[in-house]
Order: sequence, then structure tokens, then C-alpha cells
Amino acid sequence: MTIWAIVPVKPLRRGKSRLSKILTEDERTALNQELLERTLGTLSTLKGLLQVLVVSRDPLALAIARDYGATTVLEDGHPQLNTALTRATVVSQIHSSQGVLVLPADLPLLERGDVIALMERAANQMPVVVIAPDRHRKGTNALLMIPAGVIEYDFGEDSFQRHCERAAKLGVHLEIVELPSLGLDLDLPEDLDMIRKMEVIKI
Repeated sequence: MTIWAIVPVKPLRRGKSRLSKILTEDERTALNQELLERTLGTLSTLKGLLQVLVVSRDPLALAIARDYGATTVLEDGHPQLNTALTRATVVSQIHSSQGVLVLPADLPLLERGDVIALMERAANQMPVVVIAPDRHRKGTNALLMIPAGVIEYDFGEDSFQRHCERAAKLGVHLEIVELPSLGLDLDLPEDLDMIRKMEVIKI
């Protein structure tokens, strides 16, 4: 099974804007870079992934990605996330990927075992969509599709329910994986406080 991981990355200096009241721009940039490097470091150790593809309009983020051996796609202008992911999926399909795993770069507790758990839930199921929701069961923190592009991307507020509905409408087998490490994304000040207490990031 050839699976590509797709990691969308906002410009490092502009990401995590909801933390602007407690972190300076330089601190947010350093945080975004640390999260990206942690994600890429984790994914680069997984033999079950054929390739990691980072899509961003930030040259620095793409340079970091290449240091980890990732393929990169430079987005021009201000593309919407779902459009960028669709383009990245096409790139993976050109290289004969059978499935794609969309994983944001802001999951500070991500471990190898989490990604392995997602792929194991997809085993022997075709077509299949595996979703890891955030801890509030509103957002989509990981989305694995086999074959690639079997449902359209619908990231945004309350995307978890919409992705589930898209899979059901098309009769695609749906697996939901709820793990604390996948459920915690870093967006709000209370998220940062929680992560700081765990001492998993430097900021």
C-alpha cells in the first residue's frame, strides 16, 4: 500500500494568530517552526508512508520540509485550504499513491503510534475513510483516505461531521479514531497552557 502524508502549513509568521495576545510574532513563528519540525520528524520515521508532501506558500516552511526529505508544493497567492489539499492530492496521485493521510502540523502530542493506528484501521477496507476528530469532536485532526480523493475535502469549522457525512453519502467505509494525542491541536491559549504543563514544547 502506497500512502502519502500531506501536511498543509500556513506561513510560519502568520500561523497561530489566536495566540497573539500571549505570544509575540517571533514567539509564534518559533512555535510554528517547532511544531512543523516535530511533525516532520515523526512522519519521516514511518516506513508505512511512501512520501511526505508539504504544501505551503511559505518558502521557509518548504525549506524545512526539504531538510526532512519531504516533497514540497509551493502555493501561489492565498489558496483556500481545501483547494490546496486537492492540488496536493493530485500530485500524490501522479506518483501513483493509493491513499493520502492529511495531517496538520499543529498536533504537539503526535507520535508514530498514532499514525500507525490510523493506517491499521484502514487495513483491508476499500474504499475507506479514517478520521481522527479533535477533542471536541468538531474539527478534523487527521484524515486518511484510500483511495486518494475518495471524498472531497471539507476542512473548516465543524469539519468532522461533514467529512463523516460525505463518506456515508458515498457508501465509503468509515472508521473513527479517537486518541488523546491526536485530539489535541494547538490553537487557543488554554491549549498552550495544557501543552506547557506537559513540557513537550519549548515556547
